[in-house]
Amino acid sequence: MRVGQGNCSGMIEDDEERRAHATELLSKAKQGDSASAERLLPLVYDELHNLAERFLRREVANHTLQPTALVHEAYLRLVEQDRVDWQGRTHFFAVGARIMHRLLIDHGRNRKRAKRGGGWLRITLAPEVAPAAGMELDAMAVHEAIEKLEKLDPRQARLVELRFFSGLSMAEIADVLGVSKRTAEADWTHARAWLARELS
Repeated sequence: MRVGQGNCSGMIEDDEERRAHATELLSKAKQGDSASAERLLPLVYDELHNLAERFLRREVANHTLQPTALVHEAYLRLVEQDRVDWQGRTHFFAVGARIMHRLLIDHGRNRKRAKRGGGWLRITLAPEVAPAAGMELDAMAVHEAIEKLEKLDPRQARLVELRFFSGLSMAEIADVLGVSKRTAEADWTHARAWLARELS
């Protein structure tokens, strides 16, 4: 029992050290240190890959983008973000989720142009995240609704993006947005109701 507890403690410490190291490399990469950017990728790759798989699982089965390609494109854009004041790993993955979402929307638009219309991109959201039970959503309609919400309430729009696409908990989302968990939950209640009306 004691051995197991010691191993668990060591794993926690290792994870915390890895997170601190990743945050340090992220800061250096932002300052133009290409070596730090290269050393950062192995530390964040698995989580980015899981994020990419979550995105692609919600979309059509024959999607032409693969998780690995989505990860690499998103990572290149992430380390090029010179205007972002990185607050740590959670913030990094939140921005990563937003970039992946934008990449998939751009990809979908290009596919739609190539096919000249048709049902090109559908997403399925978990019941606790979907605006209303049983809704099958067109990714472009979701994206346009978020853009519309952004004009009304930028913070709620950002919260919706994070809630839909990042896999972060509400506490983590609140941290990224710099608000209390209670405020984030209230924003989510209002935004979810607005989206249900907008997308119905």
